[in-house]
Amino acid sequence: MGDPANKAIIAGAGLGGLTLALCLAREGFEVCVLEQARALGEVGAGVQISANGARVLHQLGLEERLRRVSFTPERGEIRHWQSGETLATRPLGASSIEKFGFPYYHLHRADLHDILSEAIVDTAVASRAAMTMYLGHKVTGVTQTDTEVSVSTAAGTEIEADVLIGCDGIHSTVRAELFGPDQPRFTGCIAWRATIPTRRLPADHVRPVASNWIGRGGHFVHYYLRGGDLVNCVGVTERDQWTAESWSAEGARGEFQSDFEGWHEDLQLLIQNTETCFRWGLFDRDPMPQWSEGRVTLLGDACHAMLPFMAQGAVMAIEDGYTLAQCLSVGREDIPAALVRYETLRRDRTAQVQQMSRDNIQFFHNADIGNLEERLNSHRDAHLWLYGHDVTNQDFRA
Repeated sequence: MGDPANKAIIAGAGLGGLTLALCLAREGFEVCVLEQARALGEVGAGVQISANGARVLHQLGLEERLRRVSFTPERGEIRHWQSGETLATRPLGASSIEKFGFPYYHLHRADLHDILSEAIVDTAVASRAAMTMYLGHKVTGVTQTDTEVSVSTAAGTEIEADVLIGCDGIHSTVRAELFGPDQPRFTGCIAWRATIPTRRLPADHVRPVASNWIGRGGHFVHYYLRGGDLVNCVGVTERDQWTAESWSAEGARGEFQSDFEGWHEDLQLLIQNTETCFRWGLFDRDPMPQWSEGRVTLLGDACHAMLPFMAQGAVMAIEDGYTLAQCLSVGREDIPAALVRYETLRRDRTAQVQQMSRDNIQFFHNADIGNLEERLNSHRDAHLWLYGHDVTNQDFRA
């Protein structure tokens, strides 16, 4: 097949898969992306990119594009669900740059997806790199030998490469091919989401910050997107069971209001101004002891699906993508060893973030019990550890 590791197949064109595709293209790889959806895009929801993720995106030359479509919050704040009292704040804005070297971004997922897609095209054109993407191509089978990996899709396509990376989400087909089928764990939480045009709200109703209202059996997050033109809202409540798992299950606004009955009037006003709202069950998985086998590995939610309660799901996938591309770049002669090195660099960190995200259920959903200051101090320490990590400064050699 030519030089080792010349060709990589990426299953999944979400934020993690596209970050990896861009990183590999910049390292001179031939890249083939397989996406099961028939149209390329992302769901209409917000995403927070903290300094550790921004570091990677800036390294990839995306700073100016990010600034054009993002919102940079002045600070993060935790507020009481009923009184509205500000219980704690942490500086962001200029402080994030001063402390960690990079901004904290609020982005519409679709905007970040577009930025990555455009950068991939630009990189492929500038470097004359081979880049292909097949939509409507769900992976149905994986086979491998010592020298190559072969992927079959529902569209009847067979593709061979030197390495395959499953970036195909919490229900990853690639993971099932490697380690057998399993089921994600329902976390006992369901989430509502909506975006509201800011013009529909009273002036200055939403502060220029990342707001997290912690309550009893739930919490509510809101922040600006697209330079302040949109407000992203996510409300999480606890429920015994959930039978569907979808980002696109439309819900009734009246049910959204009912789930947050008795919460502060500022939040009631937000819900009243939603035009379309969606809800979905929140699932995760226990940390996996192994991500890779031979010439196949996993990335993002495929190997470390987590609750969004640290706002790190997308950021961890971005860190994964950069790390894996660098390990493959320096380890072209021994792909299995390069994949093991990638897994070694990433497994413990992502497992810790998974657990921290789970632990935050108790923090966010028990606002009125004691030891709040102790919990807040622990929360601050966690952010320092997260945001200060430099994924670009590692030994990527196997």
